[in-house]
Amino acid sequence: MPIQNVIVNATDVQRSVDFYTKYLDAELVGEATAERAVLDLVTATLELRAVPAAESTWVPDDLQRGFRHVGFKVDRVDPRADVLKGAEVPFHLDPLDAEGGVRICFFYDPDGTLLELVEGDLQYARVLDADGVAAERALGVPDRPRFDHVAVTVDDRAATDAFYSPLGFSFIGTIEQPHDPRGFSIGYLKSGATVLEVFTYEAEKQSRTPQPDAPGFAWAEISGAAPTTGVTPVTTASGAGVLADADGFLFAPTGGPAA
Repeated sequence: MPIQNVIVNATDVQRSVDFYTKYLDAELVGEATAERAVLDLVTATLELRAVPAAESTWVPDDLQRGFRHVGFKVDRVDPRADVLKGAEVPFHLDPLDAEGGVRICFFYDPDGTLLELVEGDLQYARVLDADGVAAERALGVPDRPRFDHVAVTVDDRAATDAFYSPLGFSFIGTIEQPHDPRGFSIGYLKSGATVLEVFTYEAEKQSRTPQPDAPGFAWAEISGAAPTTGVTPVTTASGAGVLADADGFLFAPTGGPAA
């Protein structure tokens, strides 16, 4: 699976373990410590790493390039949203029927990572890879929340396609947002059972200096060899080999086969 692991920085690892196991049915892999825990989310793992409390420059405005959210497929959105709301988990977007025939909602984890729940199969406005779409739908309805995607905002979809293609990703379809005055379009870069959900806008976008050690989403581990061009090495407290792509999205190649 090309997105193998999602790193999330936590100011309290046990609190985050409790959150993900309670509300997303994540399963703990091994033992949790005060410094680290790994959670199984069916198609990928989510790794919690302890960091000091600090201010993040990430904002919930999709015109900010780079990481936007982590998405999970679920059987039904509304019952899970009701439980989250009952626990006073902060929401970014209440459940609604979205473009593409899916039902979605957005909320935050304890350290401000934006999370999405998705119910149903996307009905693409334009199918670019029928086999890829069929493989996606063959995954079926999950018994428990399944890691589905990481969303990113980019400046140039074609350049993003060219960059991630050697890592085994290819666009399988697009969804248009005709009522969005910002000129919003979404492309789906799929590899294995995981997806990079690629946001593009005609409106002006903002950049952000990478913060790999701030609370919240840190980076994604992607199978494949490290690209030799179009990346900037990023220093991390852990010494992990993290790279930033042209839009500031952080990832770490694992060195395994890309597909």
